[in-house]
Amino acid sequence: MQVQVQEQLFDPGALLHGVHGANPAIGATVCFTGYMRDFNQDQQVQGLFLEHFPGMTEKSLRAIAEQACQRWPLQAVHILHRVGQLTPSEPIVFVGTASAHRGDAFAACEFIMDYLKTRAPFWKKEFTATGSYWVDGRSSDQQAAERWNTDKERP
Repeated sequence: MQVQVQEQLFDPGALLHGVHGANPAIGATVCFTGYMRDFNQDQQVQGLFLEHFPGMTEKSLRAIAEQACQRWPLQAVHILHRVGQLTPSEPIVFVGTASAHRGDAFAACEFIMDYLKTRAPFWKKEFTATGSYWVDGRSSDQQAAERWNTDKERP
């Protein structure tokens, strides 16, 4: 299990290769890479600043990775989240999961992303031509995360 919070750009392909490594028990790897869009709510976004609480954020990400490992039989989990100043089309987040079977890897990756979108201690400030504003969470993200509170989505 690997958790990183950093300002630097990253290469999603290299990270995916690292998730699999040379482990012959892994039959499936799933990765999600989120990128900064240049629009939000019909506004052109020129930049994004991501704040976090050092120490607390990493602890929170480790906890969600551990929860994923308890729910699904995973051989590897890698979470990398950027902070600081970002520009459109730059990668923001990478989540990679590996398991013997694809269903477990897909479910775990989605579970982790739903957590990151709703409960991880990150704060986003978007910059537009008319000013800047803090971004609120979306109700659709919250609804997606709530489904994991039941056993229905568990294998």
